[in-house]
Amino acid sequence: MSLTEFARALFALVLTLGLIGLAAVALRRYGPGAFARFGAPQQDRRLRIVESLVIDPARRLVIVECDGKERLVLLGEGRLVAELGKAPAKGGTTG
Repeated sequence: MSLTEFARALFALVLTLGLIGLAAVALRRYGPGAFARFGAPQQDRRLRIVESLVIDPARRLVIVECDGKERLVLLGEGRLVAELGKAPAKGGTTG
């Protein structure tokens, strides 16, 4: 292998690693959600996560909105642990 072939291979390796690093920086900056903007408009979606809170490494609280109704969901160890409906709005009369 001559010196020019070695330099060419080294340049190709550096260029490839640089492009991979550039892609990683761009993905970290713009996030995976940046690609979702090109998909369906947000108005057409019925389900969205309002807020998420990590309790510990195994459990997470998530407020999910579906068709205008919010639910509090406790997720843990890859399964649904509990689901609570949103409390009724104050000021309403009963009976």
